[in-house]
Amino acid sequence: MSNWPGKYVIGLTGNIATGKSVVRRMLEHLGAYTIDADTLSHRAIAYGAPGYQPTLDVFGKFILDAGGEIDRSKLARIAFNDPEALKQLESIIHPVVNHAINLMIRRAKQPIIVIEAIKLIEGDLAGKCDSIWVTSASDSIQKARLIKKRGMSETEAVQRIEAQSPQSLKTAAANVIIHNSGSFDDTWKEVVAAWKVIAPIAENIPIVIRKADKGELAIQRGGPHDSANIATLITRLSNGKRPQTPNDIMAAFGEKAFLLLLSDKQLVGLAGWQVENLVARTTELYLDPAVDSPLAITTLVTEVEKASQDLQCEASLLFLNPLLAMEEPFWNELGYTRKTPQTLGVQAWQEAAFESQPPNTILFFKQLRKDRILRPI
Repeated sequence: MSNWPGKYVIGLTGNIATGKSVVRRMLEHLGAYTIDADTLSHRAIAYGAPGYQPTLDVFGKFILDAGGEIDRSKLARIAFNDPEALKQLESIIHPVVNHAINLMIRRAKQPIIVIEAIKLIEGDLAGKCDSIWVTSASDSIQKARLIKKRGMSETEAVQRIEAQSPQSLKTAAANVIIHNSGSFDDTWKEVVAAWKVIAPIAENIPIVIRKADKGELAIQRGGPHDSANIATLITRLSNGKRPQTPNDIMAAFGEKAFLLLLSDKQLVGLAGWQVENLVARTTELYLDPAVDSPLAITTLVTEVEKASQDLQCEASLLFLNPLLAMEEPFWNELGYTRKTPQTLGVQAWQEAAFESQPPNTILFFKQLRKDRILRPI
């Protein structure tokens, strides 16, 4: 019996660099509502969040940075070198994160929920889940990913891998094991096969969001089967500055989702966006110049916002090329304001902007809702 009536909850875990986040995003593409518990733990101690003051009371104000936020690197050096300090920190963070997870699940419209947490098995969340999914990868693949994606030296990568409990402990507790040492396509097939056991894909995600009458624009969600068309459109509309292959797009599906704009069944535009930490980030916006630009862009951006609100997002960040950004009055009419990351105010929003902003783009911001998950209660 689920702890959340009407919901089927998947607990997703795995050791470092085994592809947990990639699998979580794949499940989101298939129609699940996903939660990154580890990121929520960061938000739990942000300025103004419920865990902020209790953490200062235990560890002291010297863990603050110049802006009054808790410096997580300073805090980590204390907590991870002292088991008792770590226990104290977890006693502050875990109740706040559990409260937020409970709230998010109850608010979610989607029937299937995914909670990603690196310490899922070790904590009490596992017992609340209907199924445990574990990602696995070879040591050599883990090491290569840490070196390439996180800039670690080989020595650092090996230390991080060896510091974690053996993968076998997690896989032994799994209902589903996703082997993530191969290609994105291989992993996608494993995830889809496991998904079909719990829910037919067609019942959980609308492929066509809005049908078109003759001459009108239609919107649909992109999927791996659209990779070739997406690659061709990006290559063409970027004038070859961003040449893409179907394999490039398949890999991108591990990081983002695509909304496709069609006219007479032909792909004429797209928005590439991702949702992390309750913040929507649109990093790609392409439109064929032959299409009515204001209507097409409004259609795409509106659908991105709707999809983001379904995922309980607090804010939407658009990263626009200089040409699109010149139309500032148009973006203002859609509710967006030109910003810099430093002026966003909320730490989670600032971090999202710093993490996601592509080079040579301009940030436009819109708050999607006033109530924030981890504001003081």
